[in-house]
Amino acid sequence: MNEKMNAGGQVRIPTRRQVIAAMGMAIGGVALGSRRSWAAEEEVSHTAEAIHQEPVFKASRKRVYEALTDAKQFEKVVQLSAAMKSGMPPGAKPAEISREAGGAFALFGGHILGRQLELVPNERIVEAWRVGSWDAGIYSIARFELVEQGTGTKIVFDHTGFPKGDGGHLAEGWKINYWEPMEKFLG
Repeated sequence: MNEKMNAGGQVRIPTRRQVIAAMGMAIGGVALGSRRSWAAEEEVSHTAEAIHQEPVFKASRKRVYEALTDAKQFEKVVQLSAAMKSGMPPGAKPAEISREAGGAFALFGGHILGRQLELVPNERIVEAWRVGSWDAGIYSIARFELVEQGTGTKIVFDHTGFPKGDGGHLAEGWKINYWEPMEKFLG
């Protein structure tokens, strides 16, 4: 027999309570295990859109960083942008930018809003970024990594977390409202 014996040589039979408890733990473990695999499949998106761009500018990292974080300089970028040509609301400020981590920014007359999450001078900018027309509480993450490229600067740019279906429009917007006018401004 496969039953275990105690020190006195007697067969030890589990009590009904021990059998019920063991079955409950076994069933609970199976249920918990299947819940975990279900949860992982439902919580991880494998189809989320993301934007990755690497524009290069004929300017130092310091100059590129300043163009992106100094309101007076970025106003000049806005003046050269497609957004300005298509018309901003009358009297709207082209750029209000805090140069402090946690500070707010409003660009293109308030069409783009957000907060500076991380500012590492001449190296990195990370922003909680949103279009003013998105639902309340919806923010994406825009990350600008400034990398030396010869005598110029490459921005390794990643934008994630925006509403599904907005990727194409946003990718084009970065090109015509940021990179192309910045190239003119910095050139």
